[in-house]
Amino acid sequence: MEEDNKTSKQLETEKIGKLLFEYSLPAIIAMTTSSLYNIIDRIFIGNGIGPMAISGLAITFPLMNLAAAFGSLVGAGASAIASIRLGQKKWQDATHTLGNALILNLIIGFIFTVIGLVFMDEILILFGATPATLPYAKDFMTVILYGNVITHVYIGLNNIMRATGHPRKAMITAFISVGINIILAPLFIYQFKWGIKGAATATILSQIIGLIWVLNHFFNKKTYIRFRRGYFHLDKKITFGIFSIGMAPFCMNLCSSAIAIIINMQLQKYGKELAIGAFGIINSLATFVVMILFGLNQGMQPIVGYNYGARQNNRVLKTLQYTFITGFCIVTFSYIIFQCFPYKIASFFTDDAELIAITANGIHYNLIAFPIVTFQIIAASFFQSIGKAANAIILSLSRQMIFLIPLLFITPNFWGLNGVWLASPCSDFMAMLLTFILLGHQIKVIQKFDKEHHLA
Repeated sequence: MEEDNKTSKQLETEKIGKLLFEYSLPAIIAMTTSSLYNIIDRIFIGNGIGPMAISGLAITFPLMNLAAAFGSLVGAGASAIASIRLGQKKWQDATHTLGNALILNLIIGFIFTVIGLVFMDEILILFGATPATLPYAKDFMTVILYGNVITHVYIGLNNIMRATGHPRKAMITAFISVGINIILAPLFIYQFKWGIKGAATATILSQIIGLIWVLNHFFNKKTYIRFRRGYFHLDKKITFGIFSIGMAPFCMNLCSSAIAIIINMQLQKYGKELAIGAFGIINSLATFVVMILFGLNQGMQPIVGYNYGARQNNRVLKTLQYTFITGFCIVTFSYIIFQCFPYKIASFFTDDAELIAITANGIHYNLIAFPIVTFQIIAASFFQSIGKAANAIILSLSRQMIFLIPLLFITPNFWGLNGVWLASPCSDFMAMLLTFILLGHQIKVIQKFDKEHHLA
């Protein structure tokens, strides 16, 4: 109780800049470390195997996003419920949620693996694979799917560990997993000559080691919320709660999967296989930077949520301002590097001159409006923090579902491959305008409340 009071006092009185730094840094480190998976795989695969292997890996994006969707359905929902039950001092319900999460991850992971392996060729061809890229995509996904159950359990339990009061341990898990991957990937690709299967094997083995670390936590008798006998059976109420809360991130990942399929189709139509490989590289770079914004959001949310509830609206708006400025500076710095050194950046991933040229051109056009994504991503999180779920969902879906999908079919008709690249910044600009409209209205509502309250 004393620690809770100390935290509450800190959220209400501590300087915003200091608070944002303290709350955001662990989340930023954890999220950017995890996103290094994509970059590491592409660097080793591009230099150790070849440009078509990078394209084959990019073909697997939609399937990987689909797997992540089902993982988040359980992981996000279970971690939220476990955290709530722990806060309510209902440790038995939190423990039961942990048991349900484990069982659901095992069941869903197994079903996804079986379906994926049985219909592998059909799925990958639907996602844009060609005779030149299918072998690479199939080799990579076969290994990934064999380890899919491990991935589901690892990510799901790590989320629960973070949500039940162990964010540092969760961060260490990410460090361990990525570190092992960095060591094993070049060993398997270059030394053992396993090709793209080596990269996938390194990923799965690194997650197995990460899972061992997480399981050690939940089997430890000193851990408050841990595996206990009698709690490993599915409960309808808990399962429904997990799926209800996890449905939002599930839908977001599902949308990402659909978008990736359309992008692959358009890139194949207007730029062939190497354009898909270039998109894989560009997407991994952009994702790394966006993960920093997500980390900032995680730091912003408790500060905004607490002060909004306490009617400290001046601190709410100040926190939003600080987050916007910090995020915009970080993304703009990345944008300058991307635009000034596109060829150098592309050369880290491959020595193929054609792929380097396509990637550099794609970086220029696809990320030409990159800094403005800051506003939409942070604003969506802000609305979520103050309980305006509808606005958060509108902003989260607007860029991809409302604006990007139509543009992917319109802009290529005018500018070909460059039109595919330009669809993203055009949708970013439209989403930014919508963000300013919704956010401007909300700020006026907050300021009006303050004025009326002050007059009263």
